[in-house]
Amino acid sequence: MYICLCNNVTDSDIRRAVDEGVSNMKQLKMKTGCASSCGKCIDSAKTILAEARSELTHFLSIVNSPSAA
Repeated sequence: MYICLCNNVTDSDIRRAVDEGVSNMKQLKMKTGCASSCGKCIDSAKTILAEARSELTHFLSIVNSPSAA
């Protein structure tokens, strides 16, 4: 789904950026251009960014748990 129409940024692009180390809106804007033009997408971008970070944190906690070894 497109989040930022101005810069053709999808929710998948945001999730990929998080997987590559993006952790805040400033970094997301620099990496993808999302929310750097008209700004109408900023709320949606923040939501997807937060969801992706939460999912990544959860995944990493499972992978790094002693029982996963």
